[in-house]
Amino acid sequence: MDHIFLEKIKNFESSPKIVQIFSEKEIKTIQELYENLPERTFNKKQNVKKKVWIQNYNKELDQVYLNKIKEIIGDFKMDTLKSESGEDYYGLFHESFSPLPLHVDSGFDEKDIIYKQVVTPLSTFGDTVIFKNRWYGRSTSFSIDKQELSYKPKPGQNDRSSKHLGKKEFDKEIHKKYLSHIDINNLKGLEVEMIYSWKVGETLIMDRSHIHSSSSRIKYKKLGLTTFTKK
Repeated sequence: MDHIFLEKIKNFESSPKIVQIFSEKEIKTIQELYENLPERTFNKKQNVKKKVWIQNYNKELDQVYLNKIKEIIGDFKMDTLKSESGEDYYGLFHESFSPLPLHVDSGFDEKDIIYKQVVTPLSTFGDTVIFKNRWYGRSTSFSIDKQELSYKPKPGQNDRSSKHLGKKEFDKEIHKKYLSHIDINNLKGLEVEMIYSWKVGETLIMDRSHIHSSSSRIKYKKLGLTTFTKK
């Protein structure tokens, strides 16, 4: 599957950037919200706990969060999971105990005009490695492992692919420092655009077509909030 409105998607694309849009008090309130929300999943394979930002749990914070993001990226629609009553969740909290693999969060609907991915660190240690390489199919996890590539995803789960690969060898020093959890052969042809070192109080804005990965640098765990948007 490739997105139908590819040219419109590309017209909205830009380089990743770091912004500081939330106050210290607002970050603390978001962290408290995470603690109070019910756990949604604990993906033991990825070793990550996930919670969703439920609307109206803190109405004032809902509005602050939406307004602050809108100031930076303009008008948008949520492209997250929905509640049983059909309301958008405002984001996905991910408490990771192991680094996430190479992937892209490009959505599951070919008719969507995917837009920005908003990542707000809620813990201090860790990195997001963003590549210049882009992907315009469904949300996908990239692998060269034959068993992994044979996996048949359920609705809402990432596809598996090795079609991201190129011929150029990946930088060994970057691999050793940031991406040692990934087979270096699975990074062939990829070129780093940004390595963002997490800092509480900042927010990363990136295109949803960017292939990216957590770094291998985790001290016990890291906690972040991600919101997926579309036009």
